[in-house]
Amino acid sequence: MRLENASALVTGGASGLGLATVRSLVERGVHTVVVDLPSSQGAEIADGLGDLCTFAPADVADAEAMSAAVEAAATVAPLRALVHCAGRGGTVRVVDRHGVPGALDTYRSLIETNLVGSFNALRLAAAAMVGNEPVEGERGVCIMTASVAAWEGQTGQTPYASAKAGVVGMTLVAARDLASRLVRVCTIAPGTFDTPILSRFSDEIRANLAAAVPHPARLGRPEEYAGLAMHIIDNPMLNGETIRLDGAIRMPAR
Repeated sequence: MRLENASALVTGGASGLGLATVRSLVERGVHTVVVDLPSSQGAEIADGLGDLCTFAPADVADAEAMSAAVEAAATVAPLRALVHCAGRGGTVRVVDRHGVPGALDTYRSLIETNLVGSFNALRLAAAAMVGNEPVEGERGVCIMTASVAAWEGQTGQTPYASAKAGVVGMTLVAARDLASRLVRVCTIAPGTFDTPILSRFSDEIRANLAAAVPHPARLGRPEEYAGLAMHIIDNPMLNGETIRLDGAIRMPAR
């Protein structure tokens, strides 16, 4: 997908994978809208990146706020790229150690952000893209973010793994749905990356996670995610695919 005279939208763009992607897009000269929560550093980041970057505060599961973010991008230039990185972690066991059923409200909340939010971002961005004039046979590309937890969720990751498996399941169906409209859909499934979602863990746990990666034996870097996102944008034959970006890790049960 050529991005000259186009805009891009990056959710979760104020930190981690999203921020690295925002920087890559801006470096390429693409006007990029950073979508993140009102409490994030999104406004400061956009200011720091100059005229090619703006901030649109939104919860990704909020239809009205996300519609406004899409409109903000499309007003500047045709929206041709979505990179959806927003998400959050959380632990819910099916039955806790005291024999109490897992917290349904917490499960619902995590599904709302990680799965419903993914579909909300996808549907709104794609609706804007299908009205674009084709460029070299394409109108746009949507990139979502899953996780290796979609296949190998660890103990306590039930809501997170459920949501990420849903994103994987959505990918090919969405790509087929949008194929006649000349919009591609792919998903990146990162392994253990050095992002704020791991900040709640101790240095010892983070070191153990890094050592578990076969090669390279370290945490992934956000710039490596951004590099793959940019390649997906550039390569028109990548469609309907979920790509693991994980250093060959296969997560253990715990």
